[in-house]
Amino acid sequence: MRGKERKVIDDARDQPLDKRVRFSVRLLESASTYKDIVVRKKDGFTQILLSTRSTYNNTLNREVMNEVKSALEKAAVDDSKFVLLSAVGSVFCCGLDFDNIVKHLKYNRKRATVKLVDTIKNFVNSFIEFKKPIVVSDNGPAIGLGASILPLCDVVWANEKTWFQNPYTRFGQSPDGCSTNTFPKIMSRAAANEMLINGWKMNAQEACDKGLVSQVFWSETFTQEVMVRIQEITSCNSFVLENSKALVHYNMNIELKQANGRECEVLKKIWASAQGMEYMLKYVQNKIDSF
Repeated sequence: MRGKERKVIDDARDQPLDKRVRFSVRLLESASTYKDIVVRKKDGFTQILLSTRSTYNNTLNREVMNEVKSALEKAAVDDSKFVLLSAVGSVFCCGLDFDNIVKHLKYNRKRATVKLVDTIKNFVNSFIEFKKPIVVSDNGPAIGLGASILPLCDVVWANEKTWFQNPYTRFGQSPDGCSTNTFPKIMSRAAANEMLINGWKMNAQEACDKGLVSQVFWSETFTQEVMVRIQEITSCNSFVLENSKALVHYNMNIELKQANGRECEVLKKIWASAQGMEYMLKYVQNKIDSF
């Protein structure tokens, strides 16, 4: 392995200084290790995979969210043209890790609430602020915050067998991930209420029809279909990609950050309250593994 790396570095010596610096950053980033995500540097893009070891079904605790945020920050300044967000296994993301949240809130609830909510706020803002395109390869169920962040990304490709759900009211939580802003805009107010209030479970084709998903592919050819389209985006000019996203997102970021701030303030109130804690405890105790 060392011999291969040495050869690559030697081949880069004749490149201009700025390219050599970015080349070195790419090598270091490829070698960087995370506990709950996998970051792979590909030709033209960065792949971030949820591969949680400290949680179940790729749920999000503070550590996972901080790692994703860190990976996005690094991808923002390297030579990647875009980010491909996906997951290891048959589940994309099951949202917040409520077992972990309840454990933290049992002790010094006020202080723990502030830390947890600030982590969520910063995690969501990292998607809002990312200037390069974010492409999602959704291989399995996306629930709660795992579904809410999808509209903050630029392209979402889904496996035909996946599904989406935001069952917030079932465990006494309010919506997050700017979903109170994005869902009504992309799928109508009525459909958003079905998702965010009634916890409607939406299949992949329904999600595509409603605008939550860009395209749906057959399970048997999902990986091949994604890679064909990835190659098409990789062939594009990075300057054009970034500026095209900027035009689409013009004036949106302020609105999204305000929505994120409002949602997080409500979360603080719920988690700091005795009633909110009671609902979450009941949910955790009665939770049935449906996978």
